[in-house]
Amino acid sequence: MNQKRDYSAWMPLAIALSVIVGIFVGFFMPNPFARFNSDENRKLNTILTLIKENYVDDSINTNDLVENAIPAILASLDPHSSYLPAKELIAAQEELEGKFSGIGVQFQLSNDTIVIIEVIPGGPSDRAGLIAGDRIVSIEGEPCTGNTTDVNKVKEKLRGTRGSKVTIGVMREGNKSPLSFTITRGDVPINSVDAFYMYDKTTGYVKVTQFGRNTYNEFIRALQSLKNQGAKRFMIDLRENGGGYLEMAILMANEFLPNDRLIVSTKGRYRRDDANAYSDGRGQFQDEELVVLIDEFSASASEIFAGAIQDNDRGLIVGRRSFGKGLVQKQIDLFDKSALRLTIARYYTPSGRCIQKPYKNGEIVYENDIFDRYSNGEIYSKDSIKIDKSKIFHTTTGRKVYGGGGIIPDLFVPADTTGASPYYSEVANKGLIQEYALAYVTSHRAALKKMKDYKELLRNLPASDQIINDFVKFAANKGVPARWQYIHQSQDIITSLIKAFISRDIFGQNAFYPIFNRIDTTIDAAIKALNKHQAAFPIKDI
Repeated sequence: MNQKRDYSAWMPLAIALSVIVGIFVGFFMPNPFARFNSDENRKLNTILTLIKENYVDDSINTNDLVENAIPAILASLDPHSSYLPAKELIAAQEELEGKFSGIGVQFQLSNDTIVIIEVIPGGPSDRAGLIAGDRIVSIEGEPCTGNTTDVNKVKEKLRGTRGSKVTIGVMREGNKSPLSFTITRGDVPINSVDAFYMYDKTTGYVKVTQFGRNTYNEFIRALQSLKNQGAKRFMIDLRENGGGYLEMAILMANEFLPNDRLIVSTKGRYRRDDANAYSDGRGQFQDEELVVLIDEFSASASEIFAGAIQDNDRGLIVGRRSFGKGLVQKQIDLFDKSALRLTIARYYTPSGRCIQKPYKNGEIVYENDIFDRYSNGEIYSKDSIKIDKSKIFHTTTGRKVYGGGGIIPDLFVPADTTGASPYYSEVANKGLIQEYALAYVTSHRAALKKMKDYKELLRNLPASDQIINDFVKFAANKGVPARWQYIHQSQDIITSLIKAFISRDIFGQNAFYPIFNRIDTTIDAAIKALNKHQAAFPIKDI
């Protein structure tokens, strides 16, 4: 009996693994039928038939076994080969393609309620009459409030086929009963340039959150707008940018590089996957001073861009060591509208370094890398960065750079801990800062809407001391008692965030960064370097 129980436990998984092997064979062997069409396929089909006809539990679904086994197989290859079921693939493609079909709002979960923080101008919700501050209480008659509210499920329900309709119930300030809106879904853009603005009279700041299909066009429009406003130097913020399309990083780097400079190269198992990308000399921003901000969450295409700028001595890289993803994935669509993203090559920066950090197939050590950087002190000290000095490369002017684990910045800036305190951690983790900002906007919306921009808004907000006092009372009513020693320690970051969120809720995402960036130590270090012309081409050791 024990033997039978063991057999029934591992046999379905073994079958699933066999299925996946068959799928891989079918897609990747140059002539799969010549080598695998006979014994392996017959054996696989026979086993599947035996399971369906004879297995003791008739509830076993071989398709489910396959779906569960595919990720495990890919994990044994490398950390970035992945499987996307059909439903996840659609969502992932929408993010990168730069649009999806939905109702056109941004929302957040506040006090167990879905609160609309922005309505996209001219979008479906705007045309239907929704406004920022509305609280969504039902979707198609089903309640969506309470501590079991799932933001991802709400997102799924609000998205749908273009032209389809969805009915939602909302509570609005001043109304005692819910209002009902039937909204026709439409195309909603997803911006990958979150913000751009003039940081000072000569410095243009651009925040890029991903490398999607429209990123290059958004990026160029931002740069050109800033140049027209007087920008003579640029700060490109790629912190927390996990990457995306490699092509977008190449196009963006090309805008800053002289003619015939290598941007990136890829090398795979087969020659068909080898490629070199060079600048064409047509970039519109070859003369402006440039800094690129990175951190431990800047990955993939972000590292391609930063590596091209660094290795060509074109700009100054500021921040902390990047993630370290040097593997190239190719998406292969499968018959059931799912897809594999299979690693087919490694990419190399212009100096010839691969910045892929070490990994062992199937081990969780890779995922623990970021945690290890915090625990070993690297996030706070340049001297704690682990450098493989056997992998030394050189930029065009001979500066030393290193491979084997991310892009190491030219100017290291440790994580800022000056405002950290137990009080700040508690109110931030509970979302009370955003909640307070939203409550303030809700009660002052009419007055705030009359202001022309975030600068006027800041001039009319209460003084920081009054804001922090009001917030502390608000947080106390939410169960976080005042601890003034810690509050004074964190006052600047709390009040800056409150002001930034209020501005965002009125003027959109582009109004958040000009306020919050004023207390950003990495940006402060970048500005000081720019003022010393340390970012002038060609970069020299600093």
